[in-house]
Amino acid sequence: MQFSRFKELINNVSIIEFLQTNGQPVPAHFHITDMGVVTKNFIDCGKVFRIEKKVTLQIWHSGDTEHRLTPDKIFSIINAAAPIIGEDDPEIEVEYQLAETIGKFGLDFNNGQFVLTPQQTTCLAPDFCGIPEGKRRLSLKDLPVNSACCAPDSSCC
Repeated sequence: MQFSRFKELINNVSIIEFLQTNGQPVPAHFHITDMGVVTKNFIDCGKVFRIEKKVTLQIWHSGDTEHRLTPDKIFSIINAAAPIIGEDDPEIEVEYQLAETIGKFGLDFNNGQFVLTPQQTTCLAPDFCGIPEGKRRLSLKDLPVNSACCAPDSSCC
């Protein structure tokens, strides 16, 4: 989700709710511990230089069960972070503690709730690395009838 979309959605809800990837809610007494921009300058395995910029939002909860963030409070955090975020409109990435480590998640919005979404890794230069495309799966019924491999006396089975 783009940062501008996050701000738009915050402006249109009365209660802030986050759902984890397993559908369980993040406890309603969560805090936003920080908001900022992370810029990653790197080179991929195909030797292409890249720059990735994301707005990060770290959510955390403790024993303070009376704590509740309102949309107005989140906007005050967004406004305080504005000089850091600037005019760009990067993707937002949420950091949230799962079990023993911090996870990084994308963000979606569904039925009035913000939903943490899993992120995946991938090779950015598959042609350079020689990574083959996935093999095409065929059903046995789609194989040619005269296929030597599947002939009854071919000894392939």
